[in-house]
Amino acid sequence: MRIDFVTLFPEMVLAGVRHSILGRAEERGLVRFGTANPRDYTYDRHGKVDDTPFGGEPGMLIKAEPVALAVEGLRRTGGSEDGRDGGVAVVLTDPAAPLFTQADARGLSSFDHLIFLCGHYEGFDHRVKTQIATHAFSIGDYVLTNGELPALVMADAIVRLIPEVLGSAESLAADSYSDGLLSAPNYTRPEVWRGEEVPEVLRSGNHQAIQQWRRSQALKATQEMRPDLFAKAKLNKADIKLISGD
Repeated sequence: MRIDFVTLFPEMVLAGVRHSILGRAEERGLVRFGTANPRDYTYDRHGKVDDTPFGGEPGMLIKAEPVALAVEGLRRTGGSEDGRDGGVAVVLTDPAAPLFTQADARGLSSFDHLIFLCGHYEGFDHRVKTQIATHAFSIGDYVLTNGELPALVMADAIVRLIPEVLGSAESLAADSYSDGLLSAPNYTRPEVWRGEEVPEVLRSGNHQAIQQWRRSQALKATQEMRPDLFAKAKLNKADIKLISGD
């Protein structure tokens, strides 16, 4: 997979992806990271990428033309001219867009080439969304000073789904949201720390009991902390018994 970022701050983005698991994935050839700066695609000697909005709104917007040229250049070097052919996804970071979910990460992980559009100021000219982006996502109900941070968050969630990036495929199955539920609590040594003891069932060696406990805890955590997810969860008869305590 190749992941590029259209960003005014390439150093910020590359510093974020070239460490830990993402950095090791690039070293192993499982993913390639790159950037394109819209300032390099402007027509004036000052590299001006922003302008005032029509209608008298405050702030500045990033113009569509330098973004379009940057994306077109990345598509060419990425091996595809068409951003809507299934091989390339152009992802806009937008606080007004739908919330990014694990299902979205899974869907984007199937693309060969991702291009993230990182906004600044008051965002992009709306025509970037209607004519250039293939996807648009928000990472939460708040506004950040830049689009690099949400792009990095999404890239991290996507890259870890690429085969062989994580050391164990079982780690993915145990993650929160992998089955629509939050994950159960996890513990390591020592067995007792500051008066709190690891649940006895986890030390029992009874794998069936442990799996049942984990499922019960996942159901309870989701019901209490994320009732919106719990309402959409696909529960079986055994789940209902665990919740009711029968």
